[in-house]
Parts: sequence; C-alpha cells; structure tokens
Amino acid sequence: PIYITENGCAALDEPDPEGFVKDYERIAYLRLHLVAAHDALQAGVNLQGYFIWSLMDNFEWASGYRPRFGIVRVDYATQKRIPKLSAHWYAGVIQANAVTL
Repeated sequence: PIYITENGCAALDEPDPEGFVKDYERIAYLRLHLVAAHDALQAGVNLQGYFIWSLMDNFEWASGYRPRFGIVRVDYATQKRIPKLSAHWYAGVIQANAVTL
C-alpha cells in the first residue's frame, strides 16, 4: 500500500480585517493533488491514505514560523486557532468523500 504523507503547501497567509484567511492558492494546490490521487486509484494504484501537512501552522525546522503550512491559523501571541478557508473546504471534501472541480 501507498500512503501520501505530509502533502501541503506553504503560504504567506495574511488574515483579513475580521481575522479570516482566504487561502485560495492552498485550496487549488490540495484540489490538484487530491484529483491526482483519485486518478491513481482509478489506474489501480493501491493508495490507502492521504494526509495533509499540516493541520495547524507550526514551527518549521528550516523556516521558523513563516511561511505557514496549516489549514488552521495559529495566532502565536494568543495561541488562538482560526480555521482558514482551506479547512472549511477540506471538511466539505471529507463529508462528501469527493473533490468538486
């Protein structure tokens, strides 16, 4: 079996005035990779799992706290967690068990 682990993209996510991050580039990146994973399954690849990197923004060993990889924004000063647009999108993918194009 094959498991795709730690698949994600870094971005310089900036929250809007309400504190929400609209990370359209990350959604596009994840959508393309999920479609490719589906294509691999259709071609007979024994793909058993796909894991996004990362659930939350974190400290990256080579880059520190920037850029951000998470689908949930972490306010490092307060430790508050704020789901980004990509988190809401991915929740929909999971609930539907499908990627909409």
